[in-house]
Amino acid sequence: MRFLLATAMLLLSACATAPKPVVPAPITPTTSVHDTRGGLIGLNPSQLVSRLGNPALQVREGSSVKLQFRNTRCVLDAYLYPQTVNDLRVTHIDTRAPSGVDTNQTVCIATFERIN
Repeated sequence: MRFLLATAMLLLSACATAPKPVVPAPITPTTSVHDTRGGLIGLNPSQLVSRLGNPALQVREGSSVKLQFRNTRCVLDAYLYPQTVNDLRVTHIDTRAPSGVDTNQTVCIATFERIN
């Protein structure tokens, strides 16, 4: 009896379908009309330069670019990634004091906009 039960279980398990592999959804940056980052997210390089002035540093890494803006009050790093071919857009920004301590992004952005 046990043999028949074990055989039946094996036969049924052989009929089961293989689990489908889980494919993660692609990560896409989201932007909001009420962005707390001073409306810099989504800008292209020329729009960013017209808002903040010329960058002090430009670093290219593969297809992405980091533009760094500096003044006496803060340092702003803007990371631009391609959204389509040859269309770089700001997807992330970091701000800090010249000493390296984190600072308020809104205040930092405002210091660049007042200077330029």
